[in-house]
Amino acid sequence: MGKPTGFLEIVRHEHGYAPVAERITHFRDFVAPLPEAGVREQAARCMDCGIPYCHRGCPVHNIIPDWNDLVYRGNWRQALEVLHSTNNFPEFTGRICPAPCETSCTLNFNSQPVTIKDIECAIIDKGWAEGWIQPQIASHRTGKRVAVIGSGPAGLACAQQLARAGHVVVVFEKNPRIGGLLRYGIPDFKLETWLIDRRLAQLRAEGVEFRPNSHVGVEIPARSLLAEFDAVALTGGSEQPRDLTAPGRDLTGIHFAMDFLAQQNRRVAGQKIVDADILATDKDVIVIGGGDTGSDCVGTSIRQGARSVTQLEIMPKPPVHENKLLTWPDWPLKLRTSSSHEEGCERDWSVATKQFIGQDGQVTALQLVRLAWRDDKGRQVMAEVPGSEFELKAGLVLLAMGFVHPVHEGLLRDLGVALDERGNVAASTTDYQTSVNKVFAAGDMRRGQSLVVWAIREGRQCARAVDEYLMGNSELPT
Repeated sequence: MGKPTGFLEIVRHEHGYAPVAERITHFRDFVAPLPEAGVREQAARCMDCGIPYCHRGCPVHNIIPDWNDLVYRGNWRQALEVLHSTNNFPEFTGRICPAPCETSCTLNFNSQPVTIKDIECAIIDKGWAEGWIQPQIASHRTGKRVAVIGSGPAGLACAQQLARAGHVVVVFEKNPRIGGLLRYGIPDFKLETWLIDRRLAQLRAEGVEFRPNSHVGVEIPARSLLAEFDAVALTGGSEQPRDLTAPGRDLTGIHFAMDFLAQQNRRVAGQKIVDADILATDKDVIVIGGGDTGSDCVGTSIRQGARSVTQLEIMPKPPVHENKLLTWPDWPLKLRTSSSHEEGCERDWSVATKQFIGQDGQVTALQLVRLAWRDDKGRQVMAEVPGSEFELKAGLVLLAMGFVHPVHEGLLRDLGVALDERGNVAASTTDYQTSVNKVFAAGDMRRGQSLVVWAIREGRQCARAVDEYLMGNSELPT
């Protein structure tokens, strides 16, 4: 696995970024990848650790040591085959995945994990550049028809696997363009849409039919698909945002993060903006929520020319360094600073919003209070710190506090599928079947808000379950 002494001789070296002053002037990718020689050198660091915990850390169970070794030895095409055996879309995960595999890497015990994400991205990019990636058209057709509702990463992975098994697959998408979260939820400076379009061309060549502007449960009766198709896969997202019901919530200038991000993505794509513009230009922007979506709001606001950007988090500030003896190889709670944060953002923790303050119907400030957190029999309990109230100016407030569950109205209500205690579609990871015959569910709609890599895994596994349901058995990989 790599060079036997590589991890002792070679230090970790990651990709670079374009300078901040340059990259904030546009919405394009700004990563400076390692040269091929540098990638091979980094792959050489993969050690013969005995138990490759990176497998456990990666939701799609990428065979990481194998393709690290192949890259180190210059066998790029074989490395691509190994990579594609577990992951339909490495160009997506290689760019936007938080890389839990690196957290689980044995070398991360000394905070020097193998640059797995960079190597993955290099493999897939080389594969496209060399023309090695071609449509995999099924050698036979089963005559079975499957509807996939939702064209995000779960839906696309599910559709591609089912098409390769020989089924007729139709993907329904409510938006004008295919891609779901990949296209409308992730800023272009993190994932340019031509990467999505290139992969969609492959899926079309493999026989997948896409029907955009097709809102099942609104424009198309959901139950009509049960008569038209042999199986239906629900692969929509978890799109019901968590709201903040503080006084003044009805003021103008307070928006959900995804409305803001999706609108900017449409703007970059040259699409018409139907709703009123949500812009950070010359405004004091407050982002409430400290996760990835909040970080994306920060980077987008800076590129739009915000006067200032402040990100608030209700939870305490995490430690800069985790205790490896307690956390490794699991995903640790630690302070993470994104490239967007580095572009110019104030961050504050243990802060709660008391009320929104406005003038003439427009938000102008937030009244905030600091929180003290304590442990109560294993539960974190918060209390306001007396006399700690303060205000922050705000011309635009973006609520990035996550999502509670998929939207229930329309599709899910029409089908009558059972929901779990969190409001997600109830289905197991054994067969992915819902309470309604021949209806399956995968991705965020089933598991709740999660990562793109988890969506790809669930889409692949759901496809196998559907194939087995239709044919009695399945040769599709999990």
